[in-house]
Amino acid sequence: MEIYCTRPGCLRPQNSFADLDDTTTLKTVQQKFCTTCGMPLILDGRYLPVRLLGQGGFGAAFLARDRRTPAMRTCVVKQFQPAGDLNPQQLAIAHTLFEREAEVLERLGNKHPQIPDLMAFFPLEISSQIPGKKDQFFYLVQEFIDGQNLEEELKLQGNFSEEKVREVFVEMLKVLSFVHENDTIHRDIKPSNIMRSKTNGRLYLLDFGAVKQVTQSPGVTSSGRSTGIYSMGFAPPEQMAGRTVFPSTDLYALAVTCIMLLTGKEPQELFDAYSNEWNWRSQGTLSDRFADILDRLLLSTPSQRFQGAQEVLAALNSTSPPPLSPQSPPSPPSPISPPSPISSPSPISPPSSPSPISPPSSPSPHFSTFEVLRGAAFTGFEGGLLLIVLQSLGFAGAIGTIAWLLILTALIFVQYRRFIEKYDLLILAVVTLGIVFFIPPFNQAFFWQAILFIPIFASCCAVAFTALFRLISKLIAKLL
Repeated sequence: MEIYCTRPGCLRPQNSFADLDDTTTLKTVQQKFCTTCGMPLILDGRYLPVRLLGQGGFGAAFLARDRRTPAMRTCVVKQFQPAGDLNPQQLAIAHTLFEREAEVLERLGNKHPQIPDLMAFFPLEISSQIPGKKDQFFYLVQEFIDGQNLEEELKLQGNFSEEKVREVFVEMLKVLSFVHENDTIHRDIKPSNIMRSKTNGRLYLLDFGAVKQVTQSPGVTSSGRSTGIYSMGFAPPEQMAGRTVFPSTDLYALAVTCIMLLTGKEPQELFDAYSNEWNWRSQGTLSDRFADILDRLLLSTPSQRFQGAQEVLAALNSTSPPPLSPQSPPSPPSPISPPSPISSPSPISPPSSPSPISPPSSPSPHFSTFEVLRGAAFTGFEGGLLLIVLQSLGFAGAIGTIAWLLILTALIFVQYRRFIEKYDLLILAVVTLGIVFFIPPFNQAFFWQAILFIPIFASCCAVAFTALFRLISKLIAKLL
């Protein structure tokens, strides 16, 4: 039988013991030791690590078997062993949070079918490889969910459909409703922490506790995410600033998770730092109600978001428009205030925004570069046609200019408010062009040339001017 050594840095952690292939020996042997470093291999007298599942700044996670069960039940063993040089105060905070994860799993896991159960929590003190020193490890054993997390599923299967995103959204809202009712804030909702079981297809919420975030050193992991006290891109401003967190903090992260699954893009690609707004609607298609709910959850100020998972579920299932007047946030209970950070990472996604005097009535519209240029082309084309119409009807001079500017302003406004968009623009342009043919020509010889030349020329000029303006504004923003 193969047993994996859990000592960090062991050069040959894989150990093979032929005698353990015998069931009687496997059940009765007292202990086995790593043939390379001497680390005890049978943890707490019953758990046999089989292979490494993953590791990071918090320590490592191992797939293990429980020899005290008839079928050698599979489980996950998490080992707490922070990387880096932590001072005693930092180490104490990290250890407290590791214990908190065990407490949360014990309190919640056995009561909710979509949270893994806690099976054991124990320390292990052994002689260090440095003479005269002792090494202390802490282990947490929990239920093993055989499946893929949603980050892996996204890479393998591609962007989620609205139906699949809605399934994730609703299922996680149900779990978070239970979690928040038990005075707990998860603080690390993201696709890699949501697992879909291969056995029953059920979605599970993983990784309770902030140990992984707090104990990692500042920097960037192989996946490009910061390793501070939050997951970069998913955490709202109040969490990045180290302030008190709320249930709406988890709801913000869940909304980011949904738009990532829908678009297949990292959060940093969907957040416009220049305007301090999320710009995801052009990257994926959702029903208006669902999209409006996500937009409200993505607002930077906690009091502007929905305040609880049940409130979101009610808005999602309601036939009336989602309410946009936020409620006052509840006072957070003391156990869920964020811990003091061990290191201060430099956030590169949604920055903290100042508290507004009054909440906005609705989320600001978001426009991609393509949408802006498309709108400019439409406005220029319509402006050219309107110029021909006004000339044909005899509106010249100041009156004609004012009328032309007013109509152009109205066109820009209805596009900004998204009253017309996408195919509406093409339809309106064709209808306007058709109407022009019924207008008496102001100059028979020049009329047809004007129709062919002026709108197209105006459209090209509008696109060129808009593109140049957008480029200059971005360059100025980078320089400042």
